[in-house]
Amino acid sequence: MGFPSRAEINKVLKKLEKVEGTLAPPLNPTPLEKLRFDLQQKFVVYLMVKKITQREMSKILGIDEAKVSKILRNRLDEFSTDRLISLYEKINPNLELKVS
Repeated sequence: MGFPSRAEINKVLKKLEKVEGTLAPPLNPTPLEKLRFDLQQKFVVYLMVKKITQREMSKILGIDEAKVSKILRNRLDEFSTDRLISLYEKINPNLELKVS
């Protein structure tokens, strides 16, 4: 088995252009970006610990699966910080926010 041809590589790269993967946090995040990323990670951890599907999480949060998918992939542009906090509060009713 040899290395793929340039044409094969280009074909795969073209397909990957349309894929929306998980966004990484910025290299030098602001405190707000850190907070939003930390919140996003809490949703991921909850999903993994509870061993539930995105569909089940969407029912718990009261939002559609597409929005859950965006949260889990750190595509948070359409979510305000307040909205993320209120959604997280649904899976952690004992949430306490502290500013330091």
